[in-house]
Amino acid sequence: MHDNQRFDLLVGRSVGNASTDTHNRDRPHQEDLTMQSFLDAKTMAKTLRQAMAERKVELSHSEALEIVAQQFGVANWNILAARIGAVADTDCAALEVPVNWLANDNTGRGLYRMGLDPSEPRTALIACTRDRAVSVGAGEEDFATLMQSISAEAYRGKRVRLTATLRTEDADAGSLWLRVDDAAGAVLAFDNMMERKAGALRGTIDWTVRTIVLDVPTTAASIHYGILLHGFGNVRARDVAVEAVTAAVATTGDRPHLEGPSNLGFN
Repeated sequence: MHDNQRFDLLVGRSVGNASTDTHNRDRPHQEDLTMQSFLDAKTMAKTLRQAMAERKVELSHSEALEIVAQQFGVANWNILAARIGAVADTDCAALEVPVNWLANDNTGRGLYRMGLDPSEPRTALIACTRDRAVSVGAGEEDFATLMQSISAEAYRGKRVRLTATLRTEDADAGSLWLRVDDAAGAVLAFDNMMERKAGALRGTIDWTVRTIVLDVPTTAASIHYGILLHGFGNVRARDVAVEAVTAAVATTGDRPHLEGPSNLGFN
């Protein structure tokens, strides 16, 4: 199977059962409460415009930007924008890809940076390099992954579990994915968490454990897995584990196709 076909399958719909994932039960879907900085100036300007509009005071976008710039102690928006741009240039610097991992930007346009997070040891990062507020062309159809491909020999006839702890910031969707192929490249089992109720992390979510469990048929030849970011934002991952588990652990995904025609009468 061609690499592009493999990635089409990666982002395609999957069939999943009830998740065995665990979420932060004390603070489900808790958003990051970090104070905003000058890097959030555009978002703050938008919020300001909305708040003033509710009070029947109309502000243009440029007027709101000028006000926010002055709140940060600079003379005008052009100066603040230059400072934001300087930080953005640093943020777009290439990351070191961890040993034995492969970085894949599906867009082929350098929309993503992937590798070791320089700010957090033993943590991987996938980040979109484009600003959601001003860029066109990066969205749900764009994605990137840090992945590994391994032999299925040690897992044939067993059930395998992929686990990692994820954190997202303003992400369209951050998740794990796991796929089992036969020797011809046909997909035997697949789950990318996108169709599950408690699957991909969306928005800003604190560190959360996510898990995929699939059966590995005796005909399996290879297993592929990784960390996935759809669209804008970023996702971080740590504590990745791949292990065989007993049949008592429920699977989270299934074959991507039916065994044969079914429910043709739409019952």
